[in-house]
Amino acid sequence: MSRQLPLAVSLPSPVSLDDFVAGDNHQVLAAVRRLALEPAGQQLYISGPPGSGKSHLLAGAVALAADHGLHAFYLPLKELAPLSPELLADLDRSDLLAIDDLQHASGDQAWEQALFHLYNRARSADTSLLFAADCGPAALDLSLPDLRSRLAWGTSYLLRPLDDEGRLQLLLRHAHHRGLQLQPAAARWMVTRCSRDPKQLLALLERLDRLSLAQRRRLTLPFVRDQLGSDPE
Repeated sequence: MSRQLPLAVSLPSPVSLDDFVAGDNHQVLAAVRRLALEPAGQQLYISGPPGSGKSHLLAGAVALAADHGLHAFYLPLKELAPLSPELLADLDRSDLLAIDDLQHASGDQAWEQALFHLYNRARSADTSLLFAADCGPAALDLSLPDLRSRLAWGTSYLLRPLDDEGRLQLLLRHAHHRGLQLQPAAARWMVTRCSRDPKQLLALLERLDRLSLAQRRRLTLPFVRDQLGSDPE
């Protein structure tokens, strides 16, 4: 997989669209899956707040495309923006480009110009484009109007936040992949008593994992309540 990626950027591991807890976002997930399997000059734009699953969708699309022998790149601008935009050269020869964290290029003229030219080259090469940012194209603080207009050309989706049942599934699925035996009652307590932010919930799960190993205790409801009851955030 690493040969698909520029520099030292790597996909979150493990990453798969099959692991994405869709909640009310089944239409978005289906569209991303279609784009990954049949890249032919398609364009999708996904927006949503931190923790809504944007990066999971983009990285999962790249992983799925690579598994089917396609050339795909995941480009997290949060990590890449401090570097030279010259690293975008020749990426238009790919089947799929997944460009994450677009808001981190806002206001940087060099990066905006590089993205604009990459976009035009990719469209000419019939490369599919998958974008993600914390807001829609019209709300991005871009100094290059032509880039904003091009980002708005394709289909745009706004990710809806997970409800309690979705967050419960997310916790249990993540625990399973980590090899943790998180009791459903403990997971439900976390969902109803702790942060509603999925990222913070998963961070709490990692914290509980470390504590359970140190204390040699299972992730039962009493243990979770004892550890987080006075500090649910």
